[in-house]
Amino acid sequence: MTGTLVNTVAVLVGSSIGLVLRKQIPERIRKAMLQALGLSTLLIGTKMGFEGKELLAVILSLVIGGALGTWLELEYKIEGIGRFFERKLKREDIVKGWLTATIIFCVGPMTVLGCFQDGLMGKPDILFLKSLLDFVTSIMLSSALGFGVLLSTISVLVIQGVLTLFASQLSFLKETFILGNFTATGGIMVLAIGFRLLEIKDIRVGDFLPALVVSPLISFFWQR
Repeated sequence: MTGTLVNTVAVLVGSSIGLVLRKQIPERIRKAMLQALGLSTLLIGTKMGFEGKELLAVILSLVIGGALGTWLELEYKIEGIGRFFERKLKREDIVKGWLTATIIFCVGPMTVLGCFQDGLMGKPDILFLKSLLDFVTSIMLSSALGFGVLLSTISVLVIQGVLTLFASQLSFLKETFILGNFTATGGIMVLAIGFRLLEIKDIRVGDFLPALVVSPLISFFWQR
């Protein structure tokens, strides 16, 4: 869990720095930063999308996962958790920042491979590198989106912690075909976050989260 704990602290410290800086940054500058983040997110999502090994498997994952998430009203329930914290903390900048940061920090090959390397071999090198990247990103995100980014440290700790602890049971995710399709599925969700940040289209990204569970299953049976 060394890598996950370092990553959690990196996001916590980076988000805290961003929140301090946020008070010193004029609204028009924050808007420009948000647009820069949106454009960067589109680039990252596009790059991840090209990692896919089988386009139809990626599409099926998104269709099935999106349908399941919509049926479960997943984003509405996730927003409910965010709204609970907003009421308790008397803030209005939690839901968007929390969901956005969680997907950016927790969806991608570095998360999966880093957790498996740490869990199976006790080598947190990849997660240390990810921690550095997330530290910088969390400063920018919290400066633009507010307190919700700080709460994403809980998501990082829980999601990466589970992947690390159960690495031996989930090691099949390291297979090139499965990891590539998983990355592409996550990449399309990151693209949707980019559209949201740029206010192009308000896609309910939370409803597509089940696709990240569906994708490895489809890929596993697809290649067999």
